[in-house]
Amino acid sequence: MELILSAGIGTLTASGVYLLLRPRTYQVIIGLSLLSFAVNLFIFGMGRLRVNAPPILDPGGVGDLARYTDPVPQALVLTAIVIGFAMTALFPRGAARLPRLHRNRPCGRKGAAR
Repeated sequence: MELILSAGIGTLTASGVYLLLRPRTYQVIIGLSLLSFAVNLFIFGMGRLRVNAPPILDPGGVGDLARYTDPVPQALVLTAIVIGFAMTALFPRGAARLPRLHRNRPCGRKGAAR
């Protein structure tokens, strides 16, 4: 399972970096989305979430800290969710701007000055 997860994260990262280095706006947006997904998978993979363990200490006592969950992975998972929402909102907005960005761009065909 670890091999599949690491291969998936590596593929998403490599594809995202490749697309970020491309000269087109749409490909850059797709590359950012792929990098965002790779970071989210990495955070989920490093989460170490525990089931049926209280997230905070009981009132009035310290108790055994081994019984409780680590709050840092939970915060990272919530951060990954927020990053996913932000990239989901950014993608359609960037795609909607594409026709405006390329409207006055010379394409080098038919009647282009040399």
